[in-house]
Amino acid sequence: MSGMQEWQMLYIFLAAFVLAASTIWVHAAGISLLMRYSPRALSQPQIPPFAIRRSLLRVVWGLFLLHIAEIALWALFYLWRGYLPNAEAAFYFSGVTYTTVGYGDIVLAKPYRLLAPVEGLVGVLMCSLSTGYFFVVANRILQRQPQGTPIASDKE
Repeated sequence: MSGMQEWQMLYIFLAAFVLAASTIWVHAAGISLLMRYSPRALSQPQIPPFAIRRSLLRVVWGLFLLHIAEIALWALFYLWRGYLPNAEAAFYFSGVTYTTVGYGDIVLAKPYRLLAPVEGLVGVLMCSLSTGYFFVVANRILQRQPQGTPIASDKE
């Protein structure tokens, strides 16, 4: 391996680290905002069914938008560095990689392909954190309901 290739590989690892750290920071900030602005309905002793649905939908949409922003972060990097030819390809590749679908119809050139497994790993971790947060919210709602009260009831 030549000196130029070693420097290029070092740059790619550094870029992967910065992108991963940035993604984790964005996710932590997003979850913090969701927690800070969680609906007041979650603090009531008994939560009406409509408020439960509304709260869960807010959390799901918040997490969805958070993941879209994280995919965009990677896509914009690929586009900025010229690793992919256009915005559509960059966003598509990033989305497929972040979600670990990995169709393989678009791939990064050989020197940059080390970024893809890092993005996939970060995507799995961020989706896992989102799942954990969603479980906490759902559990918090469930714990506030009196035993024997059907949660899915439309009677309010």
